[in-house]
Amino acid sequence: MRVEAGRERIGFQAEVVQLLDLMIHSRYSRKEIFLRELISNASDAVDRLRLEALSEPGLYEDESGFRIRVVSNSDARTITVADTGIGMDRQEVIENIGTIARSGTREFLKTMNGEQRRDANLIGQFGVGFYSAFMVAERVTLTTRRAGRPASEGVRWESDGRGEYTLEAVERHQRGTEVVLYLREGEDQLLRRSWLRTIIQTYSDHISLPILVAAEGEEGREETVNQASALWARPESEISEQEYAEFYRHLVPNRGDPLAHVHTRIEGDHECTLLLFIPARPPFELWHQPHGIELYVRRVFIEDYAEHLLPHYLRFVVGVVDSPALPLNACGEIPGPYNVLQDIRSKAAKKVLDRLKELASDEPEKYASFWRQFGSVLKEGIGDYREEIAWLLRFTSTRSTSDTADVSLADYVGRLKEGQETIYYLIAPDLASAKGSPLLEIFRRKEIEVLLLGDSVDTWMVNVFEEFEGRKLQSVVTRGAEELEDEAEKQAREVAAAALAGLVRRLESVLGDKVQEVRLSSRLTDSPACLLVTHSELKFIQNLRTAGDISTKVVLAINPAHPVLQHLADEVDDARFSAWVAVLYDQAVLALGGEIQEPAAYVTHLNDLLVALVQEG
Repeated sequence: MRVEAGRERIGFQAEVVQLLDLMIHSRYSRKEIFLRELISNASDAVDRLRLEALSEPGLYEDESGFRIRVVSNSDARTITVADTGIGMDRQEVIENIGTIARSGTREFLKTMNGEQRRDANLIGQFGVGFYSAFMVAERVTLTTRRAGRPASEGVRWESDGRGEYTLEAVERHQRGTEVVLYLREGEDQLLRRSWLRTIIQTYSDHISLPILVAAEGEEGREETVNQASALWARPESEISEQEYAEFYRHLVPNRGDPLAHVHTRIEGDHECTLLLFIPARPPFELWHQPHGIELYVRRVFIEDYAEHLLPHYLRFVVGVVDSPALPLNACGEIPGPYNVLQDIRSKAAKKVLDRLKELASDEPEKYASFWRQFGSVLKEGIGDYREEIAWLLRFTSTRSTSDTADVSLADYVGRLKEGQETIYYLIAPDLASAKGSPLLEIFRRKEIEVLLLGDSVDTWMVNVFEEFEGRKLQSVVTRGAEELEDEAEKQAREVAAAALAGLVRRLESVLGDKVQEVRLSSRLTDSPACLLVTHSELKFIQNLRTAGDISTKVVLAINPAHPVLQHLADEVDDARFSAWVAVLYDQAVLALGGEIQEPAAYVTHLNDLLVALVQEG
């Protein structure tokens, strides 16, 4: 930091330098979004003043009116955006403009590729919209005073965006902030008042404050160019889809149009208004930050990222909740746990799920797009809203013609074979492993549909969600598939069991405590063996994936008609028999998508057997 004639010269934080470099040198096709970002910041400043003034009315000073003024000066080639909000003191200017506190922004900068560097749609998404001013300005001056502070504590910030900025104390009688952009050469079209009105009406019409622009051809007179009312407070019938889309982009800047929205007023003891959006694509921070829900009480902004207003499995939803029913203490905070919040949370979640059900029924293509993006997140709610979410689940199955998850549980039940009362599923690490699993052989032979599950949340989901419409969900890994045998298959298995009883005892002797038992099964067609467990021990799949201990309750099911088993029945060499059994067992583990505990031993056994076969051949 250097001090020159009352000015402090301070270097930007490294991340800010990177952002400014993007703004100055990249060529964006939608430069006008800088105005939306500055107006949005001004609106936020007024919201913060309203909130703080609940406990400190003196912050209003001599003026309680709120407005945003946008002024163009053709002679000076400047655009000014001024608000009557909370303003900033010197330290807040340094913290809010000289540095970036959000870790998500740093992550954004680290991962941004060359194509994204030219994408103006990402500006504002990470709380850095102020810097978009440098897309059109060669120099920016910000003058501000925090509400409640004396006029002598005004602060002026100025920078050309090239590595550092200056700070100085100034006299400022008006609370709030004024940002002046000194335009670059070639940007004079931005000075037209008609252009300013059009951009404000396009991007900021929903802002609940009046946005004033000088009247065209009438010097000294200003006119309000936006609707200046909270969008969610207006009747749905009066709002166009374009207005909803623009408001959504205000909440989550530059993320395109929403997939759907819920706009409703909840009556009763705990009255509130909901304007919630279901995004078309996941936000960058889906897995790292709470919900993008803004909470208002009687149209006073209380907090953003209000994660208590929706359950965690709906964290992709963004929007506004405005309630006159919530009490506030003197600091503008909700005093501790309150049953109104729980009631609003429950009703808001139900409204979102109802809207998703409408999409699934009336606009299946839209819903399919939603499911691809957010299906694995929605599954997390099956424990809370079992019935509602069950109808929304989508799967890939053995009947699917592509890898798209397009099968609902209702679809599955509608295709049940005569006499089938069970919904069968298979959990595998990925779709390819599932499709090739030997566990499906009997189901293919019997033309019985199986759901193929591969999300990390699926193992948990099927343990808390055990039936649908009275039909039990059952894993094909469990031992119950023998119920699918017809009488001829059952008799053939019993005959084979008697003939191969010695082989079964010998297999159990070699495998020892690796298995609970070895049994003949008619479920296999092309494979020599597979592993089975009871339904209550389904969690063994998790151990399979990490080469964990799976020995206690595992059954090795063998195919008596397979040539490998017929060969084993005739094998007299104990060492070679043991090698065959080790390979057979490890292959059964691999077929389930598991990790074998001793890969080197598996390779050695397999090589030894191949050598023996070559020598015998």
